[in-house]
Amino acid sequence: MAIPAQQSVALVLASDKAAALALTPVSRETEQRLDRYVHLLRQWQAKTNLIAPSTLPNLWTRHIADSLQLLRIAPSAAIWADLGSGGGFPGVVLACALAETPGTVVHLVERNAKKAAFLREALRVTHSHGTVHLAEIGDSVDRITGPVDCVTARALAPLHQLIGFAEPLVRQGAKALFLKGQDVETELTEATKYWNIKPHLHSSRTGGQGWIVELDRIERISSATADGTAHDRH
Repeated sequence: MAIPAQQSVALVLASDKAAALALTPVSRETEQRLDRYVHLLRQWQAKTNLIAPSTLPNLWTRHIADSLQLLRIAPSAAIWADLGSGGGFPGVVLACALAETPGTVVHLVERNAKKAAFLREALRVTHSHGTVHLAEIGDSVDRITGPVDCVTARALAPLHQLIGFAEPLVRQGAKALFLKGQDVETELTEATKYWNIKPHLHSSRTGGQGWIVELDRIERISSATADGTAHDRH
């Protein structure tokens, strides 16, 4: 007997969730928050393109576990700034995971009004600590008051542009963590034309030839001006 389509989708999601949480274990409370987030995202996805439709069956491993792995690189970070949050990766996922930790907050910067509305609703239904800034990415530094421990971005812009956006926060003491794909070496080569950096590369725990670029210091090369125009690809 054929399995009904809805039941088949549920089985695929359950299997993917189990695989994701095996890679990046979380508390029961965090898992429940993430469940509410996933349910909301699937509802909004029907009318607003938050993630690539082809990645829906692997939402937990492709997006959630990919986001959660940042916490092992910066386990003590309390104040996060996520640039170009889009559908909430990694920003909302981090907010869900940190919701039980006192003093934590995630700043979600998004220039698209519909996506910003989704992010606000995601924080509300998951009871997570965050602030949504409806702003151009290049203006985000002026919107965020107080210190930032970690600045993140995923699928937002080429690395040399991301570095330009993050530089003011890194100069003030933040660590930058950028989720990148298999072309990371090419992007790093381009970035060194504009910036003096000493990147630390972490192989993604979720596979797919993904990488995390960690930067603790950024200095502009005086003879070049980095292009600060972002192209949001969420």
